[in-house]
Amino acid sequence: EWSRQLAALVRGEGGVAREVIMVSSGAIAEGMKRLGWATRPREVAELQAAAAVGQMGLVEAYEKAFSRHGLHTAQILLTHEDLADRSRYLNARSTLTTLLELGVVPIINENDTVVTDEIKFGDNDTLGALVANLVDADALVILTDQKGLYTADPRKDPNATLVSEATAGDPALEAMAGGAGTRIGTGGMITKIIAARRAASSGTHTVIASGREKNVMPRLGQGEPIGTLLVAQTQPLNA
Repeated sequence: EWSRQLAALVRGEGGVAREVIMVSSGAIAEGMKRLGWATRPREVAELQAAAAVGQMGLVEAYEKAFSRHGLHTAQILLTHEDLADRSRYLNARSTLTTLLELGVVPIINENDTVVTDEIKFGDNDTLGALVANLVDADALVILTDQKGLYTADPRKDPNATLVSEATAGDPALEAMAGGAGTRIGTGGMITKIIAARRAASSGTHTVIASGREKNVMPRLGQGEPIGTLLVAQTQPLNA
């Protein structure tokens, strides 16, 4: 389903053709399935082994899915070191730019086979924001199981309302998301708010929307207001 929606964006169905990069996890889960492991291992070496096995399945699944729509994919595995070192940063940027020019959809994942806890991105929100910075993206779309950012946790506060638009980096947003020290804020909405602030530094706007919304990506590509739009105040470098 995601390959169908992203292919529609690339082809420009109903609007302007877009260049698309997808950030996806799932390597460890796929590796566990292939290895017949019922529970997630705790040892780092076993987790990295599962990731190595799972990457094979992950890239195979995406290539097969996108090929049905006439598109090729490319696998890009990144670590913090790739984005911290200037030479490697520029090389990654050049590779991604070339792939987009060729009409290929890059599938980006953290390189779990070599990273340690101390240098992990830790979540797709952070990785997505850093990739947005890397390529000076116009927009970062973060899909989740919520409709967007609410004024409070809608599971606890019946008066919580959806925030349709706000400024990325506004300190009030972090309070709405629960703050870093709360249960909801740990790896939840707070990481998305921080990712939007990070993406905004290179002029990238962020949308937080529900992945369960029907045909969400093509609709967003056509400018339909879905979820929460967090507007960047910084002008894009390529503007």
